[in-house]
Amino acid sequence: MLRLEPFVDLTLANGRGFFTRKEARQSLGVSEEAFAASALRLINKAKLAHPRRGFYLILRPEDRSAGAPDPAQWIDPLMNHQRLDYRVSLLRAAAWHGASHQAAMVFQVVAPRQLRDLNVGRHRLQFLFQAERAFAAVNQPDYLDRMKTPAGYAQVAGVEVTLLDCARYLHDAGGISGVAQVAKDIGGKADPRRLSRAATAYEGSVVRRLGYLLELAGHTQPSDALEPHACKAKTFVPLDPAVKPLVPALAQEPEKIARWKLLINETVEIDV
Repeated sequence: MLRLEPFVDLTLANGRGFFTRKEARQSLGVSEEAFAASALRLINKAKLAHPRRGFYLILRPEDRSAGAPDPAQWIDPLMNHQRLDYRVSLLRAAAWHGASHQAAMVFQVVAPRQLRDLNVGRHRLQFLFQAERAFAAVNQPDYLDRMKTPAGYAQVAGVEVTLLDCARYLHDAGGISGVAQVAKDIGGKADPRRLSRAATAYEGSVVRRLGYLLELAGHTQPSDALEPHACKAKTFVPLDPAVKPLVPALAQEPEKIARWKLLINETVEIDV
């Protein structure tokens, strides 16, 4: 019967930086209690990390100061372990597509189920929920890219879905000015037709917000591609729905943008 530590070393030598409790127990032929005790010893020795129940990361010496490898290296096997589709998106995806102004301090993942966030060593993973039907509509090969890592690939939102996700989850993407900066940095890479098709899976207010920000950033073609979606709107909505005046009675009436049916209730700042 192998002990857990040699099993871990052999798994790493075979090019895998993770394993599941099930496969370890099958290889070792040990009880649940014996496995749990051995795993805890290796976690305390900073040789393993345990982000989710039944899933373990093997820590190389260079990973131990951070407590885990870059999540891009293990998000795919983790989500496969949970039998869930996913996409890396928002600021991490924007940075991967070339947004130079945003520091992705959090590794953000969109999934069709509500999941608790993870803190693994110095890494923080944030999981954002998108309803299953809308998620399935955009989590298709045409709208996704593959992020190459030393351990394989991670599934990442393409430029168009990254823009739409940032506009939808704007407060997790640095607020309205943060989304505007992403629109400026990578909006010119968006394929107008693909952007328009993907937009059908998002709320109208999200699409109008993104169209306005792309126009503000000077990206005319992708902005124009979203205008037909705005034409369907019957009422004006706030650019940032979370912004409320401290004294409503004294608040100035916000500027109205007829093209996008938006009330500009927040100042947008974009770095040149």
